[in-house]
Amino acid sequence: MSETVDGPRGSDADADLLEEELRQAAAVLDPLPPALLQIAVDAYALHDLDAKVAELTFDSLVDAIPVRGAEHPPRMLTFSAGEVTVDVEVSAHGLMGQLMPPQPARIEVLGGPRPGSSLTTDDMGRFTGATPPSGPFALRLRTAGDVVETEWLRT
Repeated sequence: MSETVDGPRGSDADADLLEEELRQAAAVLDPLPPALLQIAVDAYALHDLDAKVAELTFDSLVDAIPVRGAEHPPRMLTFSAGEVTVDVEVSAHGLMGQLMPPQPARIEVLGGPRPGSSLTTDDMGRFTGATPPSGPFALRLRTAGDVVETEWLRT
């Protein structure tokens, strides 16, 4: 690599700019075929094929009696997969829940094509997230022995 007056040629900023220009050119000159994109999305959906699906067993929007005077009550959800139960409260203030039986777990809040936020449970299986999910969302729980994924819901 040769030296210039300003320093070494090929700085990270120059490489990032070049990469972005090449991506834009490829998108215009050789766009990704829609069928190939669908195959990639379908393949990604199978990356956790061994995951247990937690079924929605309670949704306060459907199963609860409305409370008079409550303008924006939190949405209460319960999911079950075998012996594992996940209780979740979704409100404008965020997400709060508990995994039963209590156990350590890493929880991903899935919401579209971007990676979701990651939460962890405490000793009692409780977890909180400061940002409420927007749009369709699901939870993926990774415990010591299992991967459990909830059904997708709209907020």
